[in-house]
Amino acid sequence: MPSGRVHNLINLAAYAALAAGALAASRHDLIGVTPAQALTFTLGFMAGTFLLSPDLDLSEGRVDSKRRWGVLGFVWVPYGRLFSHRGLSHTWLLGPLTRLAYVAALLGLVAGLVRAAFPAWPWPALPEPVGLKFAAPLLLGYYLSQWLHLIADGVHPDHGVRHSLRKLRRR
Repeated sequence: MPSGRVHNLINLAAYAALAAGALAASRHDLIGVTPAQALTFTLGFMAGTFLLSPDLDLSEGRVDSKRRWGVLGFVWVPYGRLFSHRGLSHTWLLGPLTRLAYVAALLGLVAGLVRAAFPAWPWPALPEPVGLKFAAPLLLGYYLSQWLHLIADGVHPDHGVRHSLRKLRRR
């Protein structure tokens, strides 16, 4: 199982190869990638690599992703207690979604507390939902970074199913 540093190097090498391939393919008019799509893909990929690693389920210890949150790293300790290492947080579809849902819940909690503390403040209206042209490359970059981590850990796409079946057999 690679260290956090090795995971990051694997992801960065894969990103460089993917970017070079996409650039070459777009120069030959095989695909069309706008600068905005490239940027949102990159943001999702880098956030998934450096801030939202699957190893945040070990956040009670020294985890690179937790340290990168700086003084806010403590917010990942409950996540580490909620999910066992290599459990649901290391599945191919739900694992990355658990981290996104956790961040969304934290942001919602903070927003609710701030609004409750300052009810008279003229808060702006909620933003419009993001469109598919923004969300698709962002999520694609994020999920790809997560999958590269899982591949390096030797976690197969059916890991969640096999893990659940093993638990059922033990009962």
